[in-house]
Amino acid sequence: MPLDNPVIVDGLIVSDWSREVFEEMRDGGLTAANCTCAVWHNFRETMDNIAAWQGWFREHDDILAQARSVADIRAAREAGKVAIFLGWQNSYPIEDRVDYLPLFHDLGVRVIQLTYNTQNLVGSGCWESRDSGLSDFGRDVIDEMNRLGILVDLSHVGDGTSRDAILHSKQPVAYTHCAPNALYDHPRNKPDEMLKLISDRGGFTGVVAYTPFMAQQGEATVDDVVALLDHTISVAGEENVGIGTDFTQGHGVGFFEYLRSDKGRGRALSAPMANRPPNPKGLDGMRDYPNLIAAMDRAGWTGARIEKVAGENWLRFLGEVWRG
Repeated sequence: MPLDNPVIVDGLIVSDWSREVFEEMRDGGLTAANCTCAVWHNFRETMDNIAAWQGWFREHDDILAQARSVADIRAAREAGKVAIFLGWQNSYPIEDRVDYLPLFHDLGVRVIQLTYNTQNLVGSGCWESRDSGLSDFGRDVIDEMNRLGILVDLSHVGDGTSRDAILHSKQPVAYTHCAPNALYDHPRNKPDEMLKLISDRGGFTGVVAYTPFMAQQGEATVDDVVALLDHTISVAGEENVGIGTDFTQGHGVGFFEYLRSDKGRGRALSAPMANRPPNPKGLDGMRDYPNLIAAMDRAGWTGARIEKVAGENWLRFLGEVWRG
């Protein structure tokens, strides 16, 4: 039988934030999540987003608690609250200033993806036509992130830039939300050699529940998500894999048009969408985390594996990177 009340950590949620979404997190038994507060946003826009989050932490104090450490996550769980740690899907908010990183760290930003799909000052994204690799500025950014204890995220980063970052970083890095390319060939999915490289260097992979990255597309189910996890574990190891759903609750198709446009306003990077992509059947949102745990059990997973992949692996890994 599935575990009762396991620790559940989600490596990436980018929903349209609201009381309804926060209640869904709580009702699904979510322990903690990396919640996106910047994608194509500059310094000022990101500060606006963090200010909004500070307001939500006050307004929804009965549900949410901001987490800056693993100790904060465990304390929030004891208090019956969902722990939120803030993350970015692009290093755009620092613009050209490495010295802005400590400011954002003080505000609670704990995860920064180096690039979002295309080129920036740090390196190349997975949709860029030519991956130029990690820039010298990017090396400086990683060095400062390492010093502060901010997790380097490579989910939307090009493979060449990712390889450079994995080898340069003194701290282990992560794909917070991705799928294995071996099961579905897609520019956002990661080849086995990269999944292995990241784990060989002490890094981590969070596996998505995002149907455009899955072979079954709109017919995908919660069991297909477990199949993604199984493959990733076979490559990267049971200790180095967790959940990173990429849930987008509340967003309409306009949000996806924004995401798939270079810098949010430029050329289209992929085909237009007629509708918001459906979530996998049986895993339609955060209330359905128990269904994912049950699917792990159906797949024959041991209780120990379920406990680790559901959340304890993330907590151990984040403790190492955040150093506390």
